[in-house]
Parts: sequence; structure tokens; C-alpha cells
Amino acid sequence: MATIKPMPLRLYLIRHGETEWSLSGQHTGRTDIQLTANGVSEAQELGKYLRDIPFTHVLTSALQRARQTCALVGLEGIPEIEPDLDEWDYGDYEGKRSVDIRKERPDWNVFLDGCPRGEMPPQVFERADRLIARLRMLDGNIALFSHGQFGGVLAARWIGLSLAQAQHFPLGTASLNILAYDVHHLEVPVISLWNVTTPERFNWVSSPRAFV
Repeated sequence: MATIKPMPLRLYLIRHGETEWSLSGQHTGRTDIQLTANGVSEAQELGKYLRDIPFTHVLTSALQRARQTCALVGLEGIPEIEPDLDEWDYGDYEGKRSVDIRKERPDWNVFLDGCPRGEMPPQVFERADRLIARLRMLDGNIALFSHGQFGGVLAARWIGLSLAQAQHFPLGTASLNILAYDVHHLEVPVISLWNVTTPERFNWVSSPRAFV
């Protein structure tokens, strides 16, 4: 009897839709803010292109904006809450904009300096690596509903970069990103897709030949 090989692991990383604070540029860590009307529309639009993809697992941050995006995208199955997908804890910088923080700390960079009374880079590094280790034990298509800066960290660590390099992986709201393996070298992790927010690119993602 032939053995059915499991599907290779492919992570569909989705940032939540627009919120009032993502629109204003305020750092939103653990503040449990909901989507704007536009954020709702963004999530619903993304859902049109993902609902026909078979997912083995759907994981979401515990925060409302990610859970709401997950529900609006409307994938089959019951989502699992994964606290390690939560956004960076900004501590004293919660609700502040980078431009205002830099009035007091001109060289501040969250990926290098972290946040007082919030998370520091080694803590976020450990959280991302812990999550990746668990995900690599799974197979098939997995949907991850998360956040902007933690999503960048996850991508950087997926391909073995330092946490500081996460600053080079910005994410728009309701963006789609795919972390996978090179189809010709299955031991090599790659970023197959990054920061897609347009229907034209979503159509390509949903094509059966998109990753052949």
C-alpha cells in the first residue's frame, strides 16, 4: 500500500486589518483595539482569495484585532489561540509614535533597544524561535494571524537572520506573506511572498500553479 507523503510546511502569515492606531502610527502592543471599517473591508477582501486553500491549522494571536481579522477572512476550522503570535509588548511606549519617542531617544529602534517595562529583543527572539520550533513539527498549509513588528521578527528568524534584521521586513495591514521552503532544496527556508496587499497579487497566490 502506497504511503501518502505529508504536504510540505507552508506558513501563510497574515497581519491584522487596519485599526485607528495603525492608521495614526501609534505603537499597538497589548492594547486590545478593534478594526476600523476599512480594516473590516481589508480582511473580507483577503478572505476571497484564501478560502479555497486547504489549511491544516489556523492559529491566531489572542488580541482582538487579529482574532477579528481571522473571523472575517473566514477559513474553515476552529482557530487556535496562540499567545506567541501576539505583538511586541511596548511597555511605556504603548500608544506612542516612533517620532515622539525619538524626541527623547533620538536613536531608538525597537528591534535593537526594546521597550522599557515591555519586551526586550532577547525576549521576542526567544518567543519567535519557540513558535518556529513548534511550527516546524507540523505540515501542510498553516494560517497565522499576527501583527506588524512581530511578523517581521518571525520572518527574519524563519530564514536565520538576527532579530535586528526584522526592521527590513515591514508589513502593511491585512497583508499576506508566505514562509516556506525552497522547492528544490527542502531544507532551505525561504520567504516565498512578502507584504502583498493588492487583489492582483492575491489572485496569483490562489492560482494552483503559484508555487510550482
